[in-house]
Amino acid sequence: MSVTGKNRVVTTHKLMEMKQRGEKIAMLTAYDYTMASIIDEALGVDIVLVGDSAANIMAGHETTLPITLDQMIYHAQSVVRAVRNALVIVDLPFGSYQGNSKEALASAIRIMKESAADAVKLEGGEEVLDSVRRILSAGIPVMGHLGLMPQSINKYGTYTVRAKDEHEASKLLNDAQLLEHEGCFALLLEKIPATLGAQVSKKIAIPVIGIGAGGGVDGQVLVSHDMLGMNKNFSPRFLRRYANLKENMLEAFSNYIKDVKSGDFPNNNEEY
Repeated sequence: MSVTGKNRVVTTHKLMEMKQRGEKIAMLTAYDYTMASIIDEALGVDIVLVGDSAANIMAGHETTLPITLDQMIYHAQSVVRAVRNALVIVDLPFGSYQGNSKEALASAIRIMKESAADAVKLEGGEEVLDSVRRILSAGIPVMGHLGLMPQSINKYGTYTVRAKDEHEASKLLNDAQLLEHEGCFALLLEKIPATLGAQVSKKIAIPVIGIGAGGGVDGQVLVSHDMLGMNKNFSPRFLRRYANLKENMLEAFSNYIKDVKSGDFPNNNEEY
């Protein structure tokens, strides 16, 4: 039972069982109560990620770097209030865990205590192992994140596919094994060759979730606003749009404006 008193249907243990029996894991992002409640109502969503992509989606920043720990906790609180079934994972934002394992633990504890989330996620492999160890030592579940790591975009200088060369691919595989060995319950792989994604998934026992990592991993994640067609400025190859909400919303707003301007809204049935 979570500290909110809600019995989570999905747990880290269940995710491991899903991998063992070959059942794919479905994961989506959410940053607010309304979206999270709709996602959780679609029974079968296993994980809801409160991603630091909130910096882009909710605040309009070009990168994920500006979002703060306080802001991540606010978004996490909103999502946790809505979710009854899925496991809720929260991103540790840039600057809250790199290079200082004590600060990493303090950041993770704040997220868990103040939002009642189920786990945290952080980017990096060998270079963040001290932070991973310290967070895990407090009994906080950790999901790793390798491949394209948006918090390191200034280092990369581009959002192109990662680990295409042998050296980077070898490091990624080694980092995946290190994260598993330290006790991470799952791993997210972003924008890497599909063959490498499948190789990692076979090499480690913990669930591997992909976003642009091919179909050979154990599950998939997409940003909800992207897959719903609310953001048409982002069109990577891995993104499949399941709706065109931007057009639907524009039509609704236009009809509302027209009805207000013409005096048709409100009509007699809509007045007190």
